[in-house]
Amino acid sequence: MNPRDSCVCMYLSSISGRLKDTLSLTHMAPPPGIAVTLLLLLALQSYGFLLSFASANVYIVYMGERKYGNPELVSESHHEILSYVFGSKEAARESILYTYKHGFSGFAAVLTPSQANHIADVPGVVRVIPHRFLDLHTTRSWNFLQVDSHFRNGVLSRCQSGVGSIIGVMDTGIWPESQSFRDEGMGDIPSRWRGICQEGERFNHSHCNRKIIGARWYIKGYEAEFGKIDTSDGFEFLSPRDASGHGTHTSSTAAGGFIENASFMGLASGLARGGAPSSWLAIYKVCWATGGCSSADILAAFDDAIFDGVDVLSASLGSPPPLASYVEDVVSIGSFHAVAKGISVVCSAGNSGPYSQTIINSAPWIFTVAASTIDRAFPTAISLGNNQTVVGQGLYTGMDVNKFYPLVYGQDIASVDADEDSAGSCELGTLNGTLANGKFVLCFQSLSQRSSTAAQRTVMSAGGAGLIFAQFPSKDVSLSSDSLPCVQIDFAIGTYILTYIGATRNPIVKLNPTKTLLEQQISPEVAFFSARGPNSVSPSVLKPDIAAPGVNILSSWSPAYSLLQHQPSPVIFKIESGTSMACPHISGIVALLKGIHPTWSPAAIKSALITTASLEDQYGQSIEAEGAPQKKADPFDYGGGHVNPNKAIAPGLIYDIETSDYIRFLCSMGYNNSAISAIAGASITCHKSTNVQVNLNLPSITIHELKERMTVSRTVTNVGPVNSIYIARVQTPAGVSVKVKPSALLFNSTAKRLEFKVVFRPLLKVAGRFSFGNLYWEDGFHVVRIPLTVRTVLDDFYAEA
Repeated sequence: MNPRDSCVCMYLSSISGRLKDTLSLTHMAPPPGIAVTLLLLLALQSYGFLLSFASANVYIVYMGERKYGNPELVSESHHEILSYVFGSKEAARESILYTYKHGFSGFAAVLTPSQANHIADVPGVVRVIPHRFLDLHTTRSWNFLQVDSHFRNGVLSRCQSGVGSIIGVMDTGIWPESQSFRDEGMGDIPSRWRGICQEGERFNHSHCNRKIIGARWYIKGYEAEFGKIDTSDGFEFLSPRDASGHGTHTSSTAAGGFIENASFMGLASGLARGGAPSSWLAIYKVCWATGGCSSADILAAFDDAIFDGVDVLSASLGSPPPLASYVEDVVSIGSFHAVAKGISVVCSAGNSGPYSQTIINSAPWIFTVAASTIDRAFPTAISLGNNQTVVGQGLYTGMDVNKFYPLVYGQDIASVDADEDSAGSCELGTLNGTLANGKFVLCFQSLSQRSSTAAQRTVMSAGGAGLIFAQFPSKDVSLSSDSLPCVQIDFAIGTYILTYIGATRNPIVKLNPTKTLLEQQISPEVAFFSARGPNSVSPSVLKPDIAAPGVNILSSWSPAYSLLQHQPSPVIFKIESGTSMACPHISGIVALLKGIHPTWSPAAIKSALITTASLEDQYGQSIEAEGAPQKKADPFDYGGGHVNPNKAIAPGLIYDIETSDYIRFLCSMGYNNSAISAIAGASITCHKSTNVQVNLNLPSITIHELKERMTVSRTVTNVGPVNSIYIARVQTPAGVSVKVKPSALLFNSTAKRLEFKVVFRPLLKVAGRFSFGNLYWEDGFHVVRIPLTVRTVLDDFYAEA
């Protein structure tokens, strides 16, 4: 039975019992109609059931830090709250889905809105959060980052490939038979590990080993909303087993072992491995192939991961804007408690770029990762019937390589009831199946149809033989189907092909097999799809934090879908793009750095990577950002820059942050004292203080409204030579005066942490736009850089508005 239905039945049962007791006391046996009326009156009177039972939904009751050391006492307190609301312990047990009792306190339960409001007034409850669903957001990439054994003092060799670190992955599960997860050469499971290997459909204890040391799966929140998942078709598994491939891909990117001759249908062949191939993996399946990731399930995974003992949590998921507050967003909540216990939490930035303010996972304690390109390309030659050849990019392996196909323009074969412009971009259902059947279709990207994968599905459903998709220049090679060829071209080539179609009676086209080219395109660049800042929740917190490879990444894949389709060659490696792919790159690097610096906090490791990140491509030019038009990348595109793992080993200085600093930051966000006290697990009185957010000790300074002179403070910790002298150097943002006080920092055995101040003064007499610069601290060997992001505004401008 659906938990919501069970809850309602238990409640009605308890009401019915109370009605019988009342009638027995008066020795009355009322007619059925009166009994029904009394039953309804009692139901309406009791505990806020003023709305229909159908309005019951999943809510997360967040109660902050645990008040009891014993997790069972924490769980008992949750049941007491629900028993009070329902008036029945049985109904409370039926209602509750999860009790969060390890890393923090709270629970998820099926409630009506009135019950949720009632619980919100209970002392100790920080927030009652409506249930939400979040979205899922390599043979070359690690060599491109120079994370390989050829660098004797590099991060891979220094940390022995990640030995000693446990990476937790919150995703769609794992395909344990993949070669990436063999345990040859892995050390024994650490004694500090407290996780489990949870069994389920086609997954038992034998699928865990010395590589996959733990696996859990979470579905109560998902099924409370959508009902039971039907797994009879084999497209999903009620277990940690991955049906979609996404989780297998991210897990192997972060920590997969070495695999020779890996490729996707012969493309991108080479040695595949993860960033930390000797790290252990812990799998938390919170997302499902049928779509979406339940916020209640995600918070349960955070709670377990904290208890289990992971060192790094990798989560390639999130909700699109508008963003919830930091005490209502489950990723922010779970990651806050994880970071407070020394666990680095790495999240994807989202795929809604290149538009401004689309960044997600924006809390300052989260390590938020943008996606960038690598120096590998997949050129695909297109031969036309006029003996001319143009070149796009695709993943075409040569089926019917000598065959020409009829070529049509989507607008010319629009279905009867479709808009011609929509057909021109191949929006779903716009093509005439009779006219498209057996033909290649030319489509143009539009504002309403940005995705070549969506156009590919449209052409496939219309019976087309292939797709040629004209779009803004991008290095991302999309593939939604292995069976329908798709080649992406820019608008100039698309216009040329369209002219050819219009000038020819029977236009035809042939694709040539795709080739794999290395080191023949400028990289890195910020990917077109990668979400951009500024931060829409806390504008003084720069997001994203950093960029990492997330375009055309080859990694292990779940063969479940291809096995379901009875394909002769199951897909076990696949090329995928997204900030989902960038996130595990940073997760793997963080695991390596934790092995070198085991006492460093998550903020310290994040600082080391941000302050050593690169602003240049392999030719020494400024990194560009894909978009319309392409432009020089700025901190809203890539945060501190593009990750440079080997430099992060010895950053010289770090900007560290303690949990108490995050608490003061939350106070500045306007949350009340009781909420902050519950989160912190101690009595907190928030004091009003100016510039608390901008003074959070981040490795960046962002001032979203500079109206007059402003002083910002930062503190740096020396992790280099004991006796060091650092000199400040500033690249000043346009329209702003910047001074650093003091301009020199002298470290010794007693002075390991020093504070400095940066004074900003606007030079413009008009409301300006964001301008960017950098602050460097240099000692002759280390270059410690943080981005400066400033926008000048005028009081008069807002007064007039």
